[in-house]
Amino acid sequence: MDPCHVCGNLYDKAFEVSMAGRRYVFDTFECAIQALAPSCAHCGCRVIGHGVEAEGVIYCCAHCAKQLGEVRLQDRA
Repeated sequence: MDPCHVCGNLYDKAFEVSMAGRRYVFDTFECAIQALAPSCAHCGCRVIGHGVEAEGVIYCCAHCAKQLGEVRLQDRA
């Protein structure tokens, strides 16, 4: 049993995630999100849904994108 990549916990129900050619072991989804989910460029929250992206920059929502000057994005039409 491998320890969690984030917290080091040894848990019998841990799971593996492969991403970009690397293997990770996590004991909870919380740890997986902390390690792998991108952060919003404006508010810093973890983007665990679709989010929005412009020019390679990820935001959690169009409002945050607008706060940094990106006006082309919308949360819905």
